[in-house]
Amino acid sequence: MRKLPPSPPVSEDDVWTLVGPHKPAGFGTVAVPRLLVTVEREAGKATARAIELEGERIRVGSHQSNELVLADRSVSRFHCVLGLVRGAWSLTDTDSLNGTMLSGVRIRDAILPSGECQLSIGDSLLRVRPLSSERVQRVPEVSQFGELRGRTVAMRQMFSVLDRVAPTDATVLIQGESGTGKELVAHEIQRRSARADGPFIIIDCSAISPNLIESELFGHTKGAFTGADRARIGAFEGANGGTVFLDEIGEMPLDMQPKLLRALENREIRRAGENEPRRIDVRVLAATNRTLEREVNRGRFREDLYFRLSVFTVRLPPLRERPEDIPDLVRAFLERMGATEDERLFTAQVYQNLARQDWPGNVRELRNYVERAIVLGNVAEASRANAPATGANTGDHAKGPTRMIDSHFKVAKEELISNFERAYLEQLMIWAGGNVSRASRKAKLDRMYLTRLLHRYEIKRNSDED
Repeated sequence: MRKLPPSPPVSEDDVWTLVGPHKPAGFGTVAVPRLLVTVEREAGKATARAIELEGERIRVGSHQSNELVLADRSVSRFHCVLGLVRGAWSLTDTDSLNGTMLSGVRIRDAILPSGECQLSIGDSLLRVRPLSSERVQRVPEVSQFGELRGRTVAMRQMFSVLDRVAPTDATVLIQGESGTGKELVAHEIQRRSARADGPFIIIDCSAISPNLIESELFGHTKGAFTGADRARIGAFEGANGGTVFLDEIGEMPLDMQPKLLRALENREIRRAGENEPRRIDVRVLAATNRTLEREVNRGRFREDLYFRLSVFTVRLPPLRERPEDIPDLVRAFLERMGATEDERLFTAQVYQNLARQDWPGNVRELRNYVERAIVLGNVAEASRANAPATGANTGDHAKGPTRMIDSHFKVAKEELISNFERAYLEQLMIWAGGNVSRASRKAKLDRMYLTRLLHRYEIKRNSDED
């Protein structure tokens, strides 16, 4: 059996860096999760390869960068991910070509049984069994990183990694759902780096027209294209000596990706309309709410660019996976709003109710909820406070454009999409009489994905299925 090398110990100097000279912090210890994976068949051939793996996220696929590599042509490069969430192991298929079978049933997302289970991946057969931990990892008792808050083990581990990475010039890929705080992480990395006094330029790849993104990144000369009436420098030139933050990198057009890769590799760019390259000195941070391994499998994101961006990868857990952090987050929001006296609204019962919510909008949604509570002077049930008004639909925004533009573009877009999804799903389930199988066929959605959406928006469904 193969064991991964132990993580480097955290020294007193690391703690000093994390908390500063006036806030000494101790250490907590957490058990390092382990899995025993026995490869019983690989590429159709019988084997008995047993591998012991450590960590909370284990990727399985045919690419050599995975934690578990299978020499099977029917296995996708990034086939699936085994992850530990709140004490339970889960499995997520990352849009593999041939799918993942759990005990003979094809799945997209599933919680694994507590004991041993059998996985079929391509033409390979695996047996997976959790093991008790043989070692523990020391985690500094630090509950914040800049404006980010969190006392859960996952957040404290992330803060420790970020504090080590921030002073370097390494490229960092920040992954997480919308509203988890990816931009806050990027700002804090830049603030703690040697480039803190340099420019910090943000490019939202989802908000730029595909035929303008090259100009936004690299600039253009006068007359380079229709409408280019003067020369313009791009984000990479403008951030020389500083940092470029590429937000929603998963939305970057495929034909633009090799040009970005070339700029990262060679540290030079070429303005549109010019032949001579220009040297640049920038640090690149990138963020996405997509699973880039899944995008690579789909052919929508270049594999080489993915590896170039993910020198260090930081994953922000969604709020539903760390409800213990909600009280600290609420207090932080109240402090920033100058409304600490309103903490009386948030009783123990209120916090219990908040911990049971799914929070599809994550920390951003919680912040909006706290703001509403302060304005109204009472704490409504979270699921009701965050739901659109009765009869709300996507057309409501057209009637109230002033209200829409009170929010940033990304926030308004996410709210619009959320309202549309809720209204569509409610009408769909009425049409289907609450039958998920019938509804998934009508909407041409994967049944498991539809079930997750219904759970997210708390839309009732029948337990009996055809």
